[in-house]
Amino acid sequence: WGAAKALGEAGVRVTLLDGMADPTGSTPLTTASGKPFEAGTRGFWKDYPNINALTAELDLGPVFTDFTTSAFWSPDGLEATAPVFGDAPRWPSPLGQVAATFTNFKRLPIADRLSITGLLYAMLDLHRSDAVYRRYDNLDALTLFRSVGISERMINDFLRPTLLVGLFKPPEELSAAVTMELLYYYSFAHQDSFDVRWIRANSVGEALIAPLARKLMESHGLRVLGGTLATGLNLTPDGSAVASVATRAVETGEEGLIEAVDAVVLAVGARGMGALMASSPACAAAVPELVEAGTLGAIDVVSVRLWLDAYVDVADPANVFSRFEALRGAGGTFFMLDQLQREEEAALWGGEQPQGSVVASDFYNASAIATLSDGEIVALLMRELLPVANPAFHAATVLEAEVRRYPASVSLFAPGSFSQRPPLETALPSIVCAGDWVRMGSREHGAKGLCQERAYVCGLEAANSLIRRRVVTTPTASAREHSVIPIRADEPQVLIGRALNALVMNQAEALGLRWPWLPRNDC
Repeated sequence: WGAAKALGEAGVRVTLLDGMADPTGSTPLTTASGKPFEAGTRGFWKDYPNINALTAELDLGPVFTDFTTSAFWSPDGLEATAPVFGDAPRWPSPLGQVAATFTNFKRLPIADRLSITGLLYAMLDLHRSDAVYRRYDNLDALTLFRSVGISERMINDFLRPTLLVGLFKPPEELSAAVTMELLYYYSFAHQDSFDVRWIRANSVGEALIAPLARKLMESHGLRVLGGTLATGLNLTPDGSAVASVATRAVETGEEGLIEAVDAVVLAVGARGMGALMASSPACAAAVPELVEAGTLGAIDVVSVRLWLDAYVDVADPANVFSRFEALRGAGGTFFMLDQLQREEEAALWGGEQPQGSVVASDFYNASAIATLSDGEIVALLMRELLPVANPAFHAATVLEAEVRRYPASVSLFAPGSFSQRPPLETALPSIVCAGDWVRMGSREHGAKGLCQERAYVCGLEAANSLIRRRVVTTPTASAREHSVIPIRADEPQVLIGRALNALVMNQAEALGLRWPWLPRNDC
């Protein structure tokens, strides 16, 4: 949608393909009884300047909730709460985060919390050079955590569950580089970086995508083909550009062809990329980097929504499950939607009379959870997981439940995967890539990880690339690129720390010395 916006506003004729029946958000996802459902509950963090600008541009009004607290729950009970950091007295990072949460950890000793200090040194070192970054990418996060002295309790009680719901895999399966980027962006860059809010009513599709889609279709001629897959990219006779896109309707199987194509923005994940390249042999030969991207792994997700016959009070509307064996290696979250969307509670019931709490729960790295039946997943929540936050869940009855599985739906940032991730600009000038897993090169943005802001910005930058290089044609010769707002600047102590680290370590490495946790080779 970021790419469609930037291209449409520049005067380019855009066709958007999506396998969803209606990707515009104007037809909400619902259960069989007509109650609303959303695949994953997505937060909007403090440093989402471009999405914030979009909501202002569309004049959406109060589309988000206030910033909210959140909690971590384990079989032992409440482990920690995350406050609204912006409400606390301001201190330089990370002192502000430490001060604001000093009494918020209920079980984790302060010595274990302070053991994360070693990771801050590695964060200062991460972007010293491209070669150094790739060394960290080749390292798994668990190895790095142990090498810099983080305690096992800090790893298992806090970092592991955080990563399972932040990057959707345990630390031993994640790139240390991407892990540090995520932790820095969401937690350490500024005291209030972790402050998060949610959609105030309905869903992301209805609240944000639908008004954007209407504007682009009505004002810029955007054509949307829902329920349609791209099945092949056909090149010009000389193989220098895309000439047409083969399509197939999801419901009917009817095949089609979009001709006279100037450029293609691939906003797909690894599974979609692999399938598209497999069915486009000439294109695959021209852009082997996309073939390689299509071989990367992806993560299974299970999303659940429960409608209960009683209201259950939970102190924090957003919650994380930690250390439950019943999760079978998955990360788990739950959200009290009746608390987050209190003013629009009737909408949560599809127009029916509200009868109790509405709970959304998402499981990531959920391959084992997905093998359970719907009833078993609901029972897992109601009997083992949710009652830890409030025993009253035991007495509540589930009036309706919806369980949906999304196999291989989320990007996996595995160790060593950086060089395989798709680039913004490919070997064919008329093919660009967009999405939160894309390497943006010189257009890199401060939003990191599995992030709505990064996905949107990468779409804008993919379109800007086509405009800047005059790959696409417009009615005017000088189409303007879409503006991209950077996130807040790093704090002075971070800039000084990076500069000092680079000064010392670049000279040290010339003498054969290095940080003990940093792999020596670059491959």
